Amino acid sequence: MEKICLFGGTFDPIHVGHVRMAKAAKQACNLDKVLFLPCAASPHKSLGPHSSDAQRCEMIRLALAEHSDWAELNLTDLELPPPSWSWRLAEYFHSRLPHAELYWLMGTDQWDALERWSRWEYLADMVCFIVYHRNSPPSPRPNVRSVFIPGNEPASSTEIRQALKNKAPSIPYLHPQVADYIKKHRLYL
Repeated sequence: MEKICLFGGTFDPIHVGHVRMAKAAKQACNLDKVLFLPCAASPHKSLGPHSSDAQRCEMIRLALAEHSDWAELNLTDLELPPPSWSWRLAEYFHSRLPHAELYWLMGTDQWDALERWSRWEYLADMVCFIVYHRNSPPSPRPNVRSVFIPGNEPASSTEIRQALKNKAPSIPYLHPQVADYIKKHRLYL
């Protein structure tokens, strides 16, 4: 049975931490594929992305180029009408890949807020959550399949955007080609 992990997010911009999280999940759960799913309109955020869908997708392509054997960009959420409901994505992949085992990769902050997600119990019926955490593992939820993997990822898209806006001399946590793309297109200024 193929193991497919769904990794949704704004990826605005994608950073090396996103890729490290995905790689850690791949190794911990012996995943075949990690699908990076840029969201169109997060129901949990009042503002949309700071860069266009096409720009975010190109940055994801650049960041994943050397990992194409297991990591890929998937446009499904951008093609569905907003908002970006996680359960709807899982339902979509469950119907198209009925023999695959589905996983959902997230950080501790999302795991802690899971009860605020639309139809989270329905989502939990379709996927096993992979929770990437700092420090001690989060608390498991009864009857919710989950795997907790430790990590200490300091990268933050918000902090990267702020550093770019402030014209910082160097921006850590960006893949060099992503950094070049951002500079060339003058993003986040």
